Amino acid sequence: MRAEGRPASASAPAAIHGSDGRRSLGALGEEIAAAHLRRLDFAILARNVRARHGEIDLIAWDGSVLAFVEVKARRASSGAGAGAGPDPLAGLGMRQRVRLRRLAAAWLAEGLAGRPTARTIRFDAIGVTVDRHGRLLRLEHLAGAW
Repeated sequence: MRAEGRPASASAPAAIHGSDGRRSLGALGEEIAAAHLRRLDFAILARNVRARHGEIDLIAWDGSVLAFVEVKARRASSGAGAGAGPDPLAGLGMRQRVRLRRLAAAWLAEGLAGRPTARTIRFDAIGVTVDRHGRLLRLEHLAGAW
């Protein structure tokens, strides 16, 4: 599933040119990914869920599917066209997949009240590429990536 050429947000330039560009780029990517999931009728249950072994970027729910989402954001090379530059999802290796599964299992085991009972649990990956102004160039959503 791809969405291309949509603006990210009015505050995007400040977000990726701030004092900590990498963290800001990650936050922008997560915001774009969350907006994409909301357009697909998912509710965002949690963001940046931290545990001992790492962090889950997004946890989303659409009434039957509970998706644990890894978001990778990249800035396109200067002067490059839409989608140019490194593929944000190319770096997702087995180590990250195992980590996300472990984190999801820990989150589910907490059994806090109000958490949905899902028919399907899924691990998604969303790659976001923005230009130097923070405008969305490319979004790739791999539903059920692993």
